[in-house]
Amino acid sequence: MEGKSEETYVNSIGMEFVSIPAGEFDMGSLEDEKNWYRNERPQHRVKIGKAFHIGKYAVKQKEWIEIMGFNPSRSKGDDHPVDKVSWSDAQDFISKLNEKEGTDKYRLPSEAEWEYACRAQTSTRYSFGDDDAELTEHAWYDVDESTGSSSSGQKKPNPWGLYDMHGNLWEWMQDRYHDSYEGAPTDGSAWEEDDSGKDIYVLRGGAWSTRAEGCRSASRYYYPADGRRSRRSGFRLLMEI
Repeated sequence: MEGKSEETYVNSIGMEFVSIPAGEFDMGSLEDEKNWYRNERPQHRVKIGKAFHIGKYAVKQKEWIEIMGFNPSRSKGDDHPVDKVSWSDAQDFISKLNEKEGTDKYRLPSEAEWEYACRAQTSTRYSFGDDDAELTEHAWYDVDESTGSSSSGQKKPNPWGLYDMHGNLWEWMQDRYHDSYEGAPTDGSAWEEDDSGKDIYVLRGGAWSTRAEGCRSASRYYYPADGRRSRRSGFRLLMEI
């Protein structure tokens, strides 16, 4: 599928999902990429064997409240992405949403699925190109510490119609964190094995306080699953087809 996806799905609480096609891409930072980090290498070919739905936006506060009954967020607003949620909190939401919807199809995306959806068939630093100067049109980033997140969907979407994949809030992945991609899955699945004994998981996309290089398509961050609930972190859901 080329260009922007027109296929969408809306669930019973109004969450919007965009259909993402199967395909292949090069995951990780480019050999000549500026301001890359060692945990983004080696770049490797990944095959996404099945199409999937992914949230058009990160999970919003009104959606979280509908399922969980309270709002943990620091930056309040119905259409703001929910923040101050841990990886385990996100898993609780997913379990309850699956129960409400009578399915088991909702989950966090794998790193590979997220980056594939973010890139949307691009191989540049960002889904719109390489120029940091254009990032302000597509992302909330590098703003004052006191600012906090912004309402979802105000910036330009990526080529597949996904909003805020760059900036606004870091988004939790299903994968445990590893220092490099040596030994990473190449089939798009989450890398859940870990011999370190540390319960640490990956976040992607950058946040409102992140500098431009931290919002690149390849950029990675990490937190403990039940660590400090940060006002810089939220999550976006994947729905299996």
